[in-house]
Amino acid sequence: MQKFSTWLIMALQLAGFLCVYSSSTTSASAKTITTQQFQQGDISFSYGTAGTVRYNQKKGTFSVIENGKTVLNNCYSKAVIGGKFITSTAYKNITYTKTPITDGFGKGVKHIFTLTGDNLPGMVQVFYTYPLHKGYFFVELYIEGKNLKTNYMEPIAGNMATIAGDTRSLFVPFDNDTFISYDSKSFKAPFTNTSAEVGTVFDNNSRNGVVLGSVEHETWKTGVRTSAKKDSASTFEVWGGYTDEAVNRDKIAHGYMSGSTIKSPKVFVGWFSDWRTGMEEFGKANRTAEPPYIFNWTKPTPIGWNSWGVMQEKLNYDKAIKVANFFADSIPAFRNGNTAFIDLDSFWDNMISGGWEGDFGKLKSFADYCKSKGLQPGVYWAPFTDWGWKGGPDRKVLGSNYTYGETWTKVGDGYHDIDGARATDPTHPGTLQHIDYVIGKLKACGFKMIKIDFLGHAAAESSHFYDPTVTTGMQAYKKGMEHLIDQLGNQMLVYAAISPSLATGRYAHMRRIACDAFKTIKDTRYTLNSVNYGWWQTYLYNYVDADHVVLSTESEGANRERMLSAVITGTFITGDDFSTHGQWSDRAKAMYQNPEILKVIQHGKAFRPVEGNTETGTTEQFALKIDNNFYLALFNYSDTDKTYTIDTKRIGLGTGKTTNARLLLQGTDLTTNSVVIKAGDAELLKFDLSK
Repeated sequence: MQKFSTWLIMALQLAGFLCVYSSSTTSASAKTITTQQFQQGDISFSYGTAGTVRYNQKKGTFSVIENGKTVLNNCYSKAVIGGKFITSTAYKNITYTKTPITDGFGKGVKHIFTLTGDNLPGMVQVFYTYPLHKGYFFVELYIEGKNLKTNYMEPIAGNMATIAGDTRSLFVPFDNDTFISYDSKSFKAPFTNTSAEVGTVFDNNSRNGVVLGSVEHETWKTGVRTSAKKDSASTFEVWGGYTDEAVNRDKIAHGYMSGSTIKSPKVFVGWFSDWRTGMEEFGKANRTAEPPYIFNWTKPTPIGWNSWGVMQEKLNYDKAIKVANFFADSIPAFRNGNTAFIDLDSFWDNMISGGWEGDFGKLKSFADYCKSKGLQPGVYWAPFTDWGWKGGPDRKVLGSNYTYGETWTKVGDGYHDIDGARATDPTHPGTLQHIDYVIGKLKACGFKMIKIDFLGHAAAESSHFYDPTVTTGMQAYKKGMEHLIDQLGNQMLVYAAISPSLATGRYAHMRRIACDAFKTIKDTRYTLNSVNYGWWQTYLYNYVDADHVVLSTESEGANRERMLSAVITGTFITGDDFSTHGQWSDRAKAMYQNPEILKVIQHGKAFRPVEGNTETGTTEQFALKIDNNFYLALFNYSDTDKTYTIDTKRIGLGTGKTTNARLLLQGTDLTTNSVVIKAGDAELLKFDLSK
């Protein structure tokens, strides 16, 4: 019977089609239901509304055509097996099957190319296309065989069509640590740029561009390399297995995957008339491909206060109570959904007596007091770090019978140290039991928000994880973060501070867009660099945030800039020491209760950048349409006054629509198509589209 089945399948293959079986195997080439198999030749299939992938079965290469124009060509896949690169072009036999699929992206088609060759492991290239999606598809790579091991898998690489104009290649950081910035680099030969997880090459004038990046982050760290060359076509590579100490903090190579079937990250490939649309679609695709592990936040956009802005190590119970009183009594209109969060950052342990195993009564009293005032109490913790590592390895890990030395993340002959803290292995029971203890205490106190920090420590590549099934940093991150979220339950709003930009989307409601920022125009400009090029994360998280807004004794213009930088990011977390009275107190009363500003915050989404050619700087204009209103934020970072002429087409408003506009911070109407912004100041324009 088995021989007859084999003969029948071969006969159907020769006839040019095949109806196959349902299988539980993990092999990509066997995951088909009702497929068609084609003989060798050129295979073309469509994606979106105007895209085509054309695969050459004789060469093992493919091209991508958008609106009749070849935008990517001579594309191939490759992996490192046994220390050698194996490329799709080396295979002699390539078969093609396709099957209809329905997943989070809707109805689509899965296209499977199975490659075989002498003395080569099996290679399978899989494409996912969806007719209702515009401008993109997905591709992933499988390697199949016996006792395989690799830390490098590249689903797609090839040549890129010339993008003429003010061409840019964007560097996207892996995380928001060490005050790293996005960089929109000029794409002129000779030039190479390597970006973390996602990259885009675009013309800032026309905004045409390509977007390439991973939508899966539970196993691999992904690199996107784009190169402009003098005497040949521009090239690109997208691969899983990327490490660079300056970018993703790793001091050793990426961890290995092993087994009989190894899968690459799934890669998003798209060509867009506007690169900003492409990045937004990429952000949305990430949330669909890896749905949140955390519960969905359906309450109003969070606003409130965090103690790190000014108070920092001086935080104590009396000061925290005075801050709560200020929010309750002095700025009662600074609310969204009738509440605001009062968040205790690092040094909240100043309020516990007898050490971390002592009395948490004052913390509970603070939380209860906030609730009595109509406020929501928040707290802070860095769950995967040891800040006291210089005290030696024999210290006991709170909540466990392990020592810290046992939990430290091993990196060669040393450990993973960054930001003054030593990473703890997210798979080690000591680390996980420590999480259980601390989170249990904080939940018992009644906190409704937690700011989790230094999460990048949990994503470090290690020479050896405690859990032998975990072999890469991102697998460790997944295990540690899922355990943390399980312990938190559904009690708290979860806010991620320093963290991997994309992988954290599964575990947090809200994420800080940049590193610490405080009060100056320089701080504002630094933060807005990350909004300029990372605003699209507003579609990956419920919210992105500009960090604590500090007014202090800066000029009124600098205060407006700092406040507006938060508003256009989508949330509003303040940071002054409101336990004492000063200029900042009076400014907060005047500025933070503006109902027009709070309306924008209620929407909760980041504004789009108008320009993308600012390198490590930032555009001066950001725009967003909310219902029947169009908003334009203007920032003058210079030390001289500046006149901005409104280009309605460029900002996305439409030709000629400059009437019915109001300057919300000045409180005046716009009477011409230009506005003067004073040195070191900002303004938010509102265009009423209903009139």
